[in-house]
Amino acid sequence: MIEAGVTLSSPRTCSGVHGPANAATVPCAEPWTPERVRADDQGSGSDDIAEAGFTLLELMISLGLFALIAVAGLTLVDSVIGVDGRTEARLDRVADLQRAMVVISSDLDQIAPGPLAGDAAGVRFARAAPGFGGPAVPVAYRVVGGRLERIVGGRPQQVLDQVAGARWRYFDGGWLPAWPPAPDRSGEWPRAVVVELQLGGTGGGTLRRVVTLPVPAQPS
Repeated sequence: MIEAGVTLSSPRTCSGVHGPANAATVPCAEPWTPERVRADDQGSGSDDIAEAGFTLLELMISLGLFALIAVAGLTLVDSVIGVDGRTEARLDRVADLQRAMVVISSDLDQIAPGPLAGDAAGVRFARAAPGFGGPAVPVAYRVVGGRLERIVGGRPQQVLDQVAGARWRYFDGGWLPAWPPAPDRSGEWPRAVVVELQLGGTGGGTLRRVVTLPVPAQPS
């Protein structure tokens, strides 16, 4: 018999009930004490919190960050598209300017025998016919309605748009505002012709081209 109030120092064991008599004894489960119940409750609470997922506040913060990133990305894409469009428009404009200068230079380079007359607003002369042979073709340049026009055989052709004005000058020892400088020199050509185009539209500016002329053949 064990007296009351005595605590056993050895662990509690349970012998097999249904096994043989010499079955090994195993430790019994610890009793459910208040301390153990509180420990189990705290452990299960941690697992529940870990498995709870995102809270509403965390979800709202995540959505807000995603929205900011999306807006920044769309702004960047729109900026890139805008820059690309403006670059393409400028390249097209440069191509138009180069083509206009090539046309003017080609006409003056192929000037045909005959008078050349002009003032600050425009010039007119005759150029050799395209190909071999054929009569010379009368050509004139002027600015009409914001467009530089090339009149060939009485038919106007647009050379360049968005032109605010043009200034033609003629070199003969110095730049002259008109040609011929005297009536008795109507059969002569200036040594060079310069055109200055005041461009309109975005960017504006002045485009200048100087074309030297050959010495006209003297009639025999």
